[in-house]
This record gives sequence, C-alpha cells and structure tokens, in this order.
Amino acid sequence: MSGAGLEGIVAGQTAISTVGIEGTGLHYRGYSVEDLAAKAQFEEVAYMLLYGTLPTSSQLETYKDKLISRRKLPQALRDVLERIPGNAHPMDVLRTTCSMMGTLEPETSFAQQYNVTDRLLSFFPASLCYWYHFQKNGKRIDTQSKETSLAGYFLNLLHQKEVDESQRELMDASLTLYAEHELNASTFAARVAAATLTDFYSTITAAIGTLRGPLHGGANEAAMALIERFSNADEAEIELKAMLSRKEKIMGFGHRVYKIRDPRSDVIKSWSKKLSQQKNKDVLFSVSERVEQVMMSEKKMFPNLDFYSASAYHFCDIPTDMFTPIFVFARLTGWAAHVYEQRANNRLIRPTADYIGPAPRDFINLQDRTTSFFK
Repeated sequence: MSGAGLEGIVAGQTAISTVGIEGTGLHYRGYSVEDLAAKAQFEEVAYMLLYGTLPTSSQLETYKDKLISRRKLPQALRDVLERIPGNAHPMDVLRTTCSMMGTLEPETSFAQQYNVTDRLLSFFPASLCYWYHFQKNGKRIDTQSKETSLAGYFLNLLHQKEVDESQRELMDASLTLYAEHELNASTFAARVAAATLTDFYSTITAAIGTLRGPLHGGANEAAMALIERFSNADEAEIELKAMLSRKEKIMGFGHRVYKIRDPRSDVIKSWSKKLSQQKNKDVLFSVSERVEQVMMSEKKMFPNLDFYSASAYHFCDIPTDMFTPIFVFARLTGWAAHVYEQRANNRLIRPTADYIGPAPRDFINLQDRTTSFFK
C-alpha cells in the first residue's frame, strides 16, 4: 500500500533538525550531532533547540540557574508519586507526572510554553527518582542537589552518592544524542496534538505515550535484554544466528530513515567501550560487538542509537526499565521545539486514508441476520 506508515510522505516543514542526509547525517539547527555531543553541554543543546541559537556563556549560566531553581516537586505531585505502584513502568510514572502537572500548574496561555518546558525539564528526573526510592526503599529523597547539569542531577538522585565523572560525561553526551530527531513517531504525535491547540502538557503526554512503545523508545530496553542473555561472544553468535533463522526481530538494528549508518551509534559505542573497561565488564561489550558483526554479515543491518545505549547505561548502574525515561529527559527539548513551531504556523493535521472496506450496503435488521461476523 502506498505510503503505509506515512513512509516517504512529507508531512510538514521544520527548521529544527534534518535527518538522513545521504543516508547518514543528523543536524540540529545546522550543527552536526557528532560535534554537539563532543563539544557542547546538553543544556547548550537544549537552549539552542528551544530558542534557536547557541547560548553565550552568560546566557548558558542564566539558563542553568533557571533550571536548577525549578527542581522542587509540588507536595501534591509527591502524594501522587507515592500512590503509583512499585511495579509500574517508569514511563508510566513520567506520563502521569506530566498529566498531573497540567492540573497543578496549568498552561493558561501559549506565552507560558517556555516556562512550562523548563519546569518539566527541571524535575522529570526528580519525579522519577522520588517514585523509585519511595517504592523500592521506602525513602522520601531530597530532590535538591549540588549537581548543576541535568545529567549529573539524574545520576546523583538515582544513586544517592557522588557522581562518577565519566558517567556524567556519558550521560550528558547521551542526552544530546537523544534530544531531537525530526518527525519521528513521538514528535509527530506531539505536533498532531499541538495542531488541535490543546495545552502543552497534553502534547507531551501524547509524546511520552508514543515513545513508550517497543518499536520506538523501548528498543534500548529490548537490546539490553538480548545482550545480557549471553555469557560470551561465541554463544551470542550461535544463538543470534538461530534467532535470525527463526525470523525473530532483533531490536536496536536498522532504521527507518538512515540507510548506511546511524551517526549517533559510533558516539555512544565509544562511551560503552570506555565504561566497560572502567567497570571491568569487557564480556558484555564483546557480546555487543559480536551481535553487531553478526547482524551486519547476516542481515546487512547496522546498530542504531538504542543498541549501544543499552550497555552504556548498564555500565552506569541504571535499571533497565529506566532507559526509555532517559530518552524522555532529552527528547522533551525536541518535542517542545516542534510544539512551538507548530503553534507558530498552525494548521490542523488531518490526513486522509484509502478506504479498503466493504462497498455501501443495506442495513440488515437484527431478526433477519443469519450469520455471525465472528467465526
């Protein structure tokens, strides 16, 4: 069917990012993602996505101070977090957090969208970690921290100790890599919602719900579940080939847009290797590399960002079901930029569909029906 999944369909215009130049490139407002991950703090990237230009030193300092000042969780939100079951998925926690904040601090004017974005960006890590520690340890954590970066803040709240510098740097780079990706499924969901002129919280709640799916944000969790099954690289190769022969789907490989490589993958792979050596967990990294080699030789498929993100996060002692929420921390900036853009030049997004159902027919009264639709 032509255009299935809207593949190849141009659904709008954006000045925020471009994906897939010559099958490989990714640029945020003209800057390559490799340069940004290597040279910029995540907060610089967030500012640039939201406000259009890279900040000066004084603008960056002011912006970071603003984010730090907005970390405190409302008591009403804490009460809700304490009522979310401990076996809930962390993505459900963030979805509920966003929706609840829409009732506590509602957006009554689109002029508030920047402040609402900053508020969510500031305390999403706090919300997740507060729930996690309360449900797992019965502890109501203090969500204040001396960490000035979002990357360090999350790791500090999660582990409740000083943050390892390599882990902070990895997390900061990872947030940049995940920050924006043009009209992916969750961003498109946010823009569809924004096009109805709904409030900002509703657009982000829609995006979070979309990202939760295993074919989108959940792929890094599935990748971790795969690689930790194997005790060594040879076992991984044997079993992976068997899985492929059974036509099982291997998560974390290939991409709808990139045709040659995912430009983000090499960056996160280098971090995974570095942390594996520091943690003396070379086996897990060697398994990952062997899986990559088999997928290339057998299926000509390359790893996407999610694949090596899984092991990199694992080496930071992050629970697997928190991998996708980290995606949310970062992608909130991209979602927000797209909501701003949609609102600035809005038109209701309402595509059509090719109808493939029955031709027009007469209604049959109940007493005259002799067959059931269900077999």
